[in-house]
Amino acid sequence: MATQSAPIKLSGLARKLVQDGLLQELDAVKHHQEALKKKVPFVGYLVEQKILSAADIANIASLEFGMPLLDLAVVDLDADTTKLVDEKLIRKHHALPLFKRGNRLNIAVSDPTNLQALGEIKFHVGLTTEAILVEEDKLQKTIEKALDASDTTLSDLSDSDLDELEITSDDDEAAKSDDSNIDDTPVVRFINKVLLDAINKGASDIHFEPYEKNYRVRLRQDGMLQEVASPPIQLAQKLSARLKVMSRLDISERRVPQDGRMKMRLSKNRAIDFRVNTCPTLFGEKIVLRILDPTSAQMGIEALGYEEEQKQLYLDALAKPYGMILVTGPTGSGKTVSLYTGLNILNTEDRNISTAEDPVEINMPGVNQVNVNPKVGLNFADALRAFLRQDPDVVMVGEIRDLETAEIAIKAAQTGHLVLSTLHTNDAPQTLTRLMNMGVPAFNIASSVCLIIAQRLARRLCKQCKKVEDVPKETLLEEGFKEEDVKKGMKIYGPVGCDQCANGYKGRVGVYQVLPISDAIARLIMEGGNAMEIADQARKEGIPDLRESGLKKVMDGATSLEEINRVTKE
Repeated sequence: MATQSAPIKLSGLARKLVQDGLLQELDAVKHHQEALKKKVPFVGYLVEQKILSAADIANIASLEFGMPLLDLAVVDLDADTTKLVDEKLIRKHHALPLFKRGNRLNIAVSDPTNLQALGEIKFHVGLTTEAILVEEDKLQKTIEKALDASDTTLSDLSDSDLDELEITSDDDEAAKSDDSNIDDTPVVRFINKVLLDAINKGASDIHFEPYEKNYRVRLRQDGMLQEVASPPIQLAQKLSARLKVMSRLDISERRVPQDGRMKMRLSKNRAIDFRVNTCPTLFGEKIVLRILDPTSAQMGIEALGYEEEQKQLYLDALAKPYGMILVTGPTGSGKTVSLYTGLNILNTEDRNISTAEDPVEINMPGVNQVNVNPKVGLNFADALRAFLRQDPDVVMVGEIRDLETAEIAIKAAQTGHLVLSTLHTNDAPQTLTRLMNMGVPAFNIASSVCLIIAQRLARRLCKQCKKVEDVPKETLLEEGFKEEDVKKGMKIYGPVGCDQCANGYKGRVGVYQVLPISDAIARLIMEGGNAMEIADQARKEGIPDLRESGLKKVMDGATSLEEINRVTKE
């Protein structure tokens, strides 16, 4: 019965797919019913479930209905044309207005038999509608991009709207009252949407940047900046005022940098903190928000990307009752998350843990956290002295910047405390020589430091679209791969890009050099050995450096050779 009634239930495009052997008739009926049940277009369901590719469907439709196929990737969207059709209609019919010529409106569709869409849009806009055939996956991506842009650019604000958006505050109480009165303004909605988008995309920073003739908003996603919105330049002061009100900064002071914090509560159990910094530039205040997600420190050591031996070395060092663990790397390399992952493991009822940071980035219940404040005379060294008088088991110092802090931290590590801290050096061996250059005696370094972790963050390849790359063996050997690995016929993957990722990458993975201080390395330190000698000894002991760890990530298919070259090649 189902086979006989299938042609009645199926659309012209579905029948064509069956006739061409791309679908079995019974399967086509089943997929059609599933699409109806889920209230999604038939073509969209086939592509989403990976039953057929968007390109195959588009080519069949083009041949069957004699319609040329348009590549949406080369089309510049016109925001004014998009706004002609209501967002609900666009989403309901999965159809996007592209061009308007006179009284004719061209609509991008992936299923040219969707006559209901053209008819309903024609009724609402009062224009003649004409279908343009496009690929389903590109249509989905373009619809999201178009609707997102129309919702965040504020380009439709009139001058009268702008006049009503004044936000002024002279003190904290005024800011609070002002904050309660402007919840419905377009500027507030715009900023809230940018913050939510940044959280949803897993961004680490948001940049609000005024220039002479334009204003842009950029997100740092997976370590790379990308522009997401460009509100009118007339809104520059109003945007900065709103951000300063939210973070309790002085909105009347625009000549000096300011630091603040704010919190966005997403649910009863989850809140995101933002660290806010303003900086006066030539054409207004640039404001950068660092997104501080407390869940990042609770995701477990397995999620950080350590190799099994590296993870064990870190866990062994954390299990020691005293000594110093140093994490090193440039800004934005994930040092704070590595340290807090360790603190999370140590954070038990029977331990007293104190941290001194500038500023505290991740709030962790059970840990005594102190913001250092040089303006009132509270620096890292002063905080450390206070900690040592409060019966600590574990101490974390945000950064060792000077000899005084280094000496107190090392003294703590030598007197029965576990000390965690960071330094800004390029690799693990250089960390030891940096401490020597600060003036720390070699004996103190050798007797206190037990583990050094140097790290970088590399973008992780998207699992959905990564592809095998054909790289000559000679090139692989030049890049540092071992000859036995190359002869085995290892596979190297590269980025492609799809609607699930950003330019072929999604998320980040850590690349580490984990260096335990062995007796031989301690002896080298005592003898005044330099970074090169320490690195040679580490190599003899089988400790992979950052480059070797990065190449291992490439062989595992976690990231690309291009990305590892970006973060590790000097």
